[in-house]
Formats: sequence, structure tokens, C-alpha cells
Amino acid sequence: MMKAFSSLQSLLWCHWAMVRKKGSLILCGAFLFVAWNALLLLFLRGRPPIGRLAEGGGAEPGAGEEWGGGKAKVGGANGLAGEVIRLAEEVESELETQKKLLKQIQSHRELWEQRKELGKRESEDTKDEKNTEELNKPLQIPAVPPSHKTVDDTKTVMEKQEVLMVTSPRLVMKEQEPKQENKKIVENEVGRTKPSPQFIIPILVIACDRVTVKRSLDKLIQYRPSAELYPIIVSQDCGHADTARVIGSYGSQITHISQPDLADIPVRPDHRKFQGYYKITRHYRWALNQVFNVFPYSTVVIVEDDLEVAPDFFEYFRALYPILRSDPTLWCVSAWNDNGRDGLVNSGKADLLYRTDFFPGLGWMLLKEVWAELEPKWPKAFWDDWMRHPEQRKDRSCIRPEISRTITFGRKGVSLGQFFDQYLRYIKLNTEFVPFTKVDLSYLVREKYDETFEKEVYSAPLVKVEELQQGGSLKGSGPFRVQYSSRDSFKVLARNLGVMDDLKSGVPRAGYRGVVSFISRGRRIYLAPPEGWTKYDTSWS
Repeated sequence: MMKAFSSLQSLLWCHWAMVRKKGSLILCGAFLFVAWNALLLLFLRGRPPIGRLAEGGGAEPGAGEEWGGGKAKVGGANGLAGEVIRLAEEVESELETQKKLLKQIQSHRELWEQRKELGKRESEDTKDEKNTEELNKPLQIPAVPPSHKTVDDTKTVMEKQEVLMVTSPRLVMKEQEPKQENKKIVENEVGRTKPSPQFIIPILVIACDRVTVKRSLDKLIQYRPSAELYPIIVSQDCGHADTARVIGSYGSQITHISQPDLADIPVRPDHRKFQGYYKITRHYRWALNQVFNVFPYSTVVIVEDDLEVAPDFFEYFRALYPILRSDPTLWCVSAWNDNGRDGLVNSGKADLLYRTDFFPGLGWMLLKEVWAELEPKWPKAFWDDWMRHPEQRKDRSCIRPEISRTITFGRKGVSLGQFFDQYLRYIKLNTEFVPFTKVDLSYLVREKYDETFEKEVYSAPLVKVEELQQGGSLKGSGPFRVQYSSRDSFKVLARNLGVMDDLKSGVPRAGYRGVVSFISRGRRIYLAPPEGWTKYDTSWS
């Protein structure tokens, strides 16, 4: 009889093993426990009652016919006692088995749930894995979906940046590309990213006492494609309670940190009016140390609390991160075009990007390695102009867009509206989403860019500024070149053409190799030094 029930136990165990894959583990465990004990109860009820001992040594009825079978009274009594003890031991053994089984279910429940979720993700990604299998074999380019990467960038990126692993790769290109275009896609893969770990790019918002930081945060959260890939850290200085409440209202959507040192900074008498610049510079140092050394991350995009971002802001930086990482002649990526006023940019070329020797700021990406270089000598004030000194720039460049991916709405600040009314309020913000992560951006690497750029600039016809102005006799759609030869001539020409005329350490705003590119009356213009330019004259500041 007990062998039969052992067989029933095995069947129940198999049934339970099948059920647990499809249903709730808890319900299965409960089912097993109840079913087995119900069978045990039926087994005990199906046996003859022990009752009182008959004279023949058996249990009534039968006086030994069922239990004793003709044995002596003493022997029958001993046999009955042994049988009762054996049954009790079996029951105890089976109950102990059930106890161990329930403990096993409880201990493995969390692991099974994790495996179930993993299986679900793998099932969802099966189709994508099949689609990418053939393209992944010949290409060994790690991707930063969505982003771009050259073949030579692979090792550097994998070693330097922390990653958020995904269950399976996602294809950057469209799934339904025609077969005849596959070869072309592979050949153009230099400078692009392939499916692989997804890199975390934190956004650092520098805040103080502007409650209008809400406008900035609203747009960042609205356009952010992933909270995991783009964590937002708001670093607040000033201790302004109303601003702190606004920041705190976003809850877990952002991380709010506060600069602890709110004391005034000792400055020389003629710099007392610049106390705000000193505090901003101190705040930047503290906040960047938090991002790189406390959290820590390997890159960051810095925005201030008076910037509004474009719809493709995150796409822009994800695509350009591998270029920044791989090209040692670059040290930042900026979302800002200093000459990005409507009328000075080509509205139909939202995907157009440039190298620039002028540090733009206003929404910019910085690498941890560069911060490690800058932090020990970080200035006490005017950090942005300090960044533009040759000792910091070291002949490195930044990437900037034709159409800005940020605009500033903060006229009030420590700069007291400098340039705001004349320039900044007219900067055009991009509204068209450009899928930069699906574009070959390897043309921005210096070796390729310089050759093409110089050829395009110095092959353009040389014209006088008067020919470009209203009523001029110049015909054609351009591009055209206007030449300057001194600091003063640059300033005069820049003012006449409507672009910013200031220079920092001899570098014009938005300039590259001395050339400023912009649109004037619908034509591309290059305000350029003579051919053969070699370096900036720092005395032109």
C-alpha cells in the first residue's frame, strides 16, 4: 500500500513540476501540500479501526482474523503495537518530507521569478537577435544605442565607460532595410555604433535661486528617452528654499544634491561685484566632483537652470559620445551655436555639425579624464573664459551644431544680461528630431574634417562684404569667402555681417582654424583668415 502511495507522490511531484512553469509557485505549493495530506487522510480512514483488543489477540471484529491470524494473544498484541508505531513513523516521515518541500519552494521562489522575467525578455528580443545576427558577425564595433562609434573606438569605449547591460542587442538601423542596401550599410559603418552595452550619460543641472528651473526640468524629462540611461542630477547652490521646493517636487524623477558651502568668498576689493562668478565657479567644481568621484560616472552633460533643450538633445549627445571618446583632438561636445540666430543658420540643415576651437558651453559634454586634468588647477572665478585659454584648450576642439539644441531664457543672472538682448534671445532652437545615431559621423574626426573643410572654404570665391549686403551686385547661391587679416578687420566685418565680434585668446566665437561659418541672406559665408593660417594670435583678445 505504501509503495502505491509513493508512486502517487511521484506523479504529484511531476504534475507540480509541470504546473510551476505556467502558474503561480505559491498556488502550486499549496496544491501539493493539500493534495498529499488529503491522500494520507484517505489512506488512514481506509484501514480497519484499531478498536479494543479481542481475546484472540486481534481487533474486533474477527478476534484475530484480520490482525492476529491465529497468533497467540501476547504475540498479537506485540504485532499490533509494532504496526501502530510503524504507521506513526511513516506519517512523521511524510510530514517531514512535506515540510522540506515547502521550504524548498519558498527558498527558490525569488530565483524562479527572476528566471521567468529573464525568459520573458529573451522571448521578446528573439526577433531582434535574429535580425542582427548576420550584421554582427563581420563587425566588431561596440555600440552605444543610440549612438555612433568608429572601429578604432571600440577598445577605448569599452574600457572607459560604465555600461547598463541589456538582455539582447537592438539594431540601430531600420529592421526592414532592402537587401540590396545591406552591403552599403556595412561599408558605411565606420563612425557608427552597433548594438552592445548601453552607456549611461548623466545630465547635471546647475541650479541656484531660479524657480524657473521648472521649465528646464520639464523639457529634460519630456524628451528623456530613458531615466536609466539619462539620470538627471540637480545640483543646487544658494540655499534658496522656493527653488529647492520646485526641484523636490520632481521626486524620484531626478536626484537633488545641495552644495554645502554657502559662505561668501574672500575677493579683492575690485572684484566684490563679481562675487557671483566666484560662487558659480566654486559650485561647478563641487558638482563635477560629485558626478565623477561620488556617483561616479565617466561622462556628463552639463546644463544650467535657464536652458531649454531641443527634442533631439539626448540623441545628439549619445551619437557624439563615441567621437568625443575616440578623437584626442576633441575635448567637448556642445549643444550651442554662438551665431545660431535665425537668419544666420540654414534651417534646412538641422543635421549639420561642425568642429569649433571656441569653447561654447551652454549644454556641453565633458569626459572624466578631462575633468581629472582640469580640476587640480580649477580657477576661482570666470571658469568659462578660463576654459578658453590656450593652457586649457591645448589646441583641442569641440563639436557644435548648425542649429542649437539649447536656448537660454535667463536674462537675469550674474552676467546682468550681457549679450542677452542683442544675441542670446534670438538664438534658434532646433525643433526637428534628427536621428543622429543612424548617421555616419566619422567625418567629424580631425583627419577627415580638416582636409574637407579647408578645401571647401578656400575654394569658395573671395568677395567683399559690400557685395553681400542689401543692394550688392553679387550673384549666385554661394558659398562665398570674406577675408580678414587683423583683429580690427575681423571685428568690423563681423559687425557688418551680424555675427558676434568678440574673441577669446584670439579665437572667434564658433570659429574653427580662424574660420567662422554662417548664413547671410540665404548664402553660406566663410569669414576667414588668409589661406595658410597656422595658429591663433592670443593678443587679439
